[in-house]
Amino acid sequence: MSKLTAADRRNIPAAKFAGPKIDGKPSFPLTDKKHDRAAISGATRSEHAGNISPSKEAEIKAEARRKLGKTGSTFSAARDKQRGG
Repeated sequence: MSKLTAADRRNIPAAKFAGPKIDGKPSFPLTDKKHDRAAISGATRSEHAGNISPSKEAEIKAEARRKLGKTGSTFSAARDKQRGG
């Protein structure tokens, strides 16, 4: 995954983030395929920890999967279905 410095993260437009703001900062950057995939797994962890609602988790995953396109979404969607999510 490409490393985002604090300065890089500040310069990313708000439209390139998914998820709620935490401490005034957007939570999941969707800047490349690796960050898109990380957002999907991060949303799962956040929901299981009780930090976000199941509907917010689904919203983050859907947005990240849209950005990934068909290649990145099939496996994750099937896995979530197996897990009941």
